[in-house]
Amino acid sequence: MNENRKIGVLFVCLGNICRSPMAEAVFRHRVAEEKLTEQFLIDSAGTGNWHIGKPPHEGTRAILDQYGISYEGLLARQVGVEDFTRFDYIVAMDNQNERDLKALARQANAQIVKLLDLVPDSKVREVPDPYFTGNFEEVYEMVVEGCNALLEKIKREAL
Repeated sequence: MNENRKIGVLFVCLGNICRSPMAEAVFRHRVAEEKLTEQFLIDSAGTGNWHIGKPPHEGTRAILDQYGISYEGLLARQVGVEDFTRFDYIVAMDNQNERDLKALARQANAQIVKLLDLVPDSKVREVPDPYFTGNFEEVYEMVVEGCNALLEKIKREAL
């Protein structure tokens, strides 16, 4: 990887108001804890366009507040074809997000991976959408595990 270029990480879910902004905030927090912020470009997006320009869901904000993780400035946006060349890692929250991303990817330089596929001992492979389940705590725990595993993967592969 070009040492003058930042490592791009994009988290993707359906609407970009629950899971992917939570993952973006958690990953930013972890990267900052390791004093690696300057080496990363971190963002999130949704496959759908319903929530463009909106802040994270109140449940996502509440759980991030509970753990002291900033979500300042996060606003929903939709994935674009340019994201596949702009980011090195595109991280889907579930099978449908992954399928949608692979269908949209024309010339993907990025690795497209599901977050929980990075956690080998995880009993589940998909991060459930708390917009429908309401279980933001469970999702937060999955996101933390996945983000920790992703950071370790990137440190092995790219740092």
